[in-house]
This record gives sequence, structure tokens and C-alpha cells, in this order.
Amino acid sequence: MYSLLWHYLPGPWIVKLITVLALLAAVFFVLMEFVFPWLSGMMPYNDVAV
Repeated sequence: MYSLLWHYLPGPWIVKLITVLALLAAVFFVLMEFVFPWLSGMMPYNDVAV
């Protein structure tokens, strides 16, 4: 999968590297902003009864 992505990105290798790093950063921030907060409400560690 990664070689397919690398193959279809335009430009020399440094531009490809910067593009891949930007895509990874975007995925990271989307996960932190939307996915993980939504998921944490469904985790069982929030049901504490002491």
C-alpha cells in the first residue's frame, strides 16, 4: 500500500517525503480531534463504581 502511494505522488523524492509527512500529520490530528474523544466515551473504564 505504501509503495503504491509513493508511486502515485508527484515530484521528486523530497516532495513525496514532505507530502507523506503532511498526510501522516493530518491523520494523526483527525484521530486526536474526532475519533479518540468519541471512542473514549464508550470505553469501560468510565464505568467506575467504588
